[in-house]
Amino acid sequence: MRRFGGFPLSGLDFYEDLEADNSKAFWTAHKSVYEEAVRAPMVALTAELEPDFGTAKIFRPYRDVRFAKDKSPYKTAQGAVVAAAPGVGWYVQIGAAGLYVGGGFYQGSSAQIALLRATIDDDVRGPELAAILAKLTEAGLTIGGERLKTTPRGYRADHPRIDLLRHKSLTGGKEFGAPAWLDTPRTAEKVRTVWETMRPLIEWLAAVVRGAPSS
Repeated sequence: MRRFGGFPLSGLDFYEDLEADNSKAFWTAHKSVYEEAVRAPMVALTAELEPDFGTAKIFRPYRDVRFAKDKSPYKTAQGAVVAAAPGVGWYVQIGAAGLYVGGGFYQGSSAQIALLRATIDDDVRGPELAAILAKLTEAGLTIGGERLKTTPRGYRADHPRIDLLRHKSLTGGKEFGAPAWLDTPRTAEKVRTVWETMRPLIEWLAAVVRGAPSS
């Protein structure tokens, strides 16, 4: 396996062109660019980070269009995730817009979401999460995730953590775009720094979805 040397800018150009022509003909003609400028660097990056975070799943480039209105066959970004628990993990993505690094709680089951809300409601565990998120924000990360517009059933509208209780998913991350270091080995250290910054959130969320107490 080759060492990680960064993401070539030709990979970003590939995705920009794919957004304009998401067809099998384009993909076939440019698949070698995907393999060399996107997939191979992602494999090398996740392998370099594996000792500290775990084995990554690199997503397939093909969309599941069986039940989708949009029948475009190919994803317009390459993502990879390192799972810490079901629905919880670190994430990295490269696409036309550049590099995104983050993680959190994604696509949880109804039972997981209910457990997350119950933990946020707790007067000890809830403030723990609020403090973790405040530190991530101070570090320059953006907190996001799907949220209800209304108050979750069973909770008061004036709950001190009502904004957190509305979350159906909870994420943190940073958009880097295409900085000068993107096609250099320095990218791995940027990803590592964000993932380490996010470790308290990932560990808190992982403990919750496993039904275990936070350490």
